Amino acid sequence: MPLIRTFGPLALAALTLLAACRPAPEPPPPEVRPVRTMTVMKLAAGQTVSLTGTVQAQTEVNYAFRIDGRMIDRPVRVGDAIRPGQLLARLDASNEEAALASARAQLASAQAQATEQRNNVNRQRELLNQRFISQAAFDVFVANAQSADSAVISARSQVDLAQNRVSYTRLVADAPGTVAAVGAEPGEVVPAGRMVVQAARKAGLDAVFDVPAQIKDRAPPNAEITVALTTDRNVTAKGRVREVSPRADPVTGTFKVRIGLIDPPASLRLGSTVTGTMRMETTAAIEIPGSALVRAGAQSAVWIVDPKTQTVSQRPIRVASHDADRVVVAEGLEAGDVVVTAGVQALHPGQKVRLLGAAK
Repeated sequence: MPLIRTFGPLALAALTLLAACRPAPEPPPPEVRPVRTMTVMKLAAGQTVSLTGTVQAQTEVNYAFRIDGRMIDRPVRVGDAIRPGQLLARLDASNEEAALASARAQLASAQAQATEQRNNVNRQRELLNQRFISQAAFDVFVANAQSADSAVISARSQVDLAQNRVSYTRLVADAPGTVAAVGAEPGEVVPAGRMVVQAARKAGLDAVFDVPAQIKDRAPPNAEITVALTTDRNVTAKGRVREVSPRADPVTGTFKVRIGLIDPPASLRLGSTVTGTMRMETTAAIEIPGSALVRAGAQSAVWIVDPKTQTVSQRPIRVASHDADRVVVAEGLEAGDVVVTAGVQALHPGQKVRLLGAAK
């Protein structure tokens, strides 16, 4: 027993010494984040942009009936030239003509009643002068005559309304132009307001293009566009921007731009497919995807990859313009910089990354 008590402290000290001699565990390797990147390039200065569009009229009018009815005739077709006063379409006017005849009959009856009441007043006035009737009795005849005159006015208004409805069964052109589209065929029951004939006025021609946002934003002011017939590039016309849609198309994300053509040749007809060409801004620009943009306080920034150490650092930039997909950078990037385009939210300065591939 005394021997055990003597060696106990010695054994404990030996175990403690052995534990102290063990090597410390190695720290875990730093986390390597997979990211996608792109190498920054400057767009060429004075870049030429070409887009495909169609020729349309500057002014298009939709002709429609003002009343419901069954269309029995539409003598014009797509491509026909029309003149003022020309009949474009006609409804079955049987009901309207019958209503007009009824209104005219009611007017004739009201006029007869008014004539009779006026004659009564004249006769009763003679009796009043001879003191055969009282003033109160005479006033009754006068009131009846006035009521009959009001009935004539009302009946005449009904005739005017019925005549208008008869005229509404005929659709007539009010200006020269060309039929661009039709919306109904003879035999159809057409509701009021439905487009029956669409006419392109002879006020001028537009070349209409669907323009991406980045081109719209970089286009120089008052740019001159050359528009050429796609099937014959020798047929050309100059044009300038006349109208830009304030809203992007919800499906394509493009903006509709109308280019007013200056003295277009006869070969540039309505519906022709054309190609518009324009020189872009003369200064070089840098574009990056919108997904690469992050916030550094109140400033925009991007993550830059150091190719030697494969680590990232944050760099502030100044944005010239942007949309949902693209960012045009004014300052902060140079050609050759490697920018992280996907995985930006999980990074911190000095973090090692693994490149998955370059963004397009």
